[in-house]
Amino acid sequence: MTSPNVHGSAVLHSRQPTARQLVRKVDPTEVLVADWRSVSDVQHVVTTEWPCAHSFYTADPESHTPLLFTESLRQALVLLSHTAFDIPLDHRLGWEYISSTITGEGLRTAAEPARVELHITHTTVNRRRQGSSRMTAEVEAVRDGRPVGSAQLRYTSYPEAIYRRVRGHYANAADCCARALPPGPPADPALVGRRNERDVVLSPTDRARVWRLRTDLTHPVLFDHPHDHIPGMVLLEAFDQAALAAGVPHRVRPLSFDTVFNRYVELNQPCLIEADVLDLSTVKLVATQNDAVAASALVTVAPI
Repeated sequence: MTSPNVHGSAVLHSRQPTARQLVRKVDPTEVLVADWRSVSDVQHVVTTEWPCAHSFYTADPESHTPLLFTESLRQALVLLSHTAFDIPLDHRLGWEYISSTITGEGLRTAAEPARVELHITHTTVNRRRQGSSRMTAEVEAVRDGRPVGSAQLRYTSYPEAIYRRVRGHYANAADCCARALPPGPPADPALVGRRNERDVVLSPTDRARVWRLRTDLTHPVLFDHPHDHIPGMVLLEAFDQAALAAGVPHRVRPLSFDTVFNRYVELNQPCLIEADVLDLSTVKLVATQNDAVAASALVTVAPI
């Protein structure tokens, strides 16, 4: 196993502790990154392996959800930050913006695991005095030799000391989990494209197209390890499910997410997810906590 600060390339073995640490997952079966290589100081290719069926990101036997692509992006960028860019393992990474598009063909399931290459170019790498870094990346996804998706992301890494200063009394994950609100009743799984109630991240309210975010800290994929706030992947999953629900009675598939993260969403306070259908192919989603917009997204959907 290549050590975290070696430039070049590496084959990652998901059962090795270092591989799990490099992509911030505890469960080895959740590691999607298989290997990576450098093209230049700012250009890299990360190969991910998508299972035939994922316990959470394959809600339909014939198609993965678009969040499998997003989770692959997350793991790839965390990996590169620690390897190619020498950001220490104890730094905290957070998204500011992500715009991603994946084709229906790119999400299809197959009889064998699919290898999806992520061609990543970092267009901005700003390192600050106290150790923080702000980075911008552009991504092209290739499956079976064909382009199937793209993404643009902006994210920041904070040294532990700065992160604790920013988060204040919310910095300790164990304490935040202990204070977390219990999950509310799930929305109808069929309404949000799910079969299992446990995988539903929305609770109904008395308002049309408005849900309360439902956070189950025992969920093995969304909360693979303790967090001091709602992870971005959980908010994106809520946007995905809300876009599906807002499309009823039509059956649609979200394919593009244009998402801005404004502030941390706390575990101990309610968060509302509101959907506004702008037209047949576009849904605006807003996550609000304490009357402030924490995150928002424009989601493009396609009929199934």
